[in-house]
Amino acid sequence: MIREFHTSDTEQVMKLWLAGNEDVHSFIPKEYWRSHFAEVQEDLLKAKVFVCDTDGKIQGFIGMVNEYIAGIFVDKNCRSCGIGKQLLISAKQKHDTLSLSVYQKNTRAVAFYLREGFSILSEAVDEATGETEYTMFWKKTI
Repeated sequence: MIREFHTSDTEQVMKLWLAGNEDVHSFIPKEYWRSHFAEVQEDLLKAKVFVCDTDGKIQGFIGMVNEYIAGIFVDKNCRSCGIGKQLLISAKQKHDTLSLSVYQKNTRAVAFYLREGFSILSEAVDEATGETEYTMFWKKTI
């Protein structure tokens, strides 16, 4: 079930965020993610977050800042089961346009967003990591 984030979800969501980043961004040192943990946890409470909750276990979440997708994270054991797509559909129902940034080397995520109707607007080097990232955009069609 997709539902709004509750502050009681913070621990599960942050564990998912850290594990997900360390797993799919193996090209970035793990210490980078760990050093940003507290900052992201603080930002999480300011963002609009929706979680996929199955019997009290959060299997995935999407973080939004207005029309910007700050991230979609799905538990490693639940990937390719449609959870990311469900979270994205929920966001598309609430917005006419969406944008996001994704690392070029995260080919699985890039392919997912392209499949879901996003296009690559630009690419640039993320100064914090030295990695190339795409800015991607989606617009609702009528």
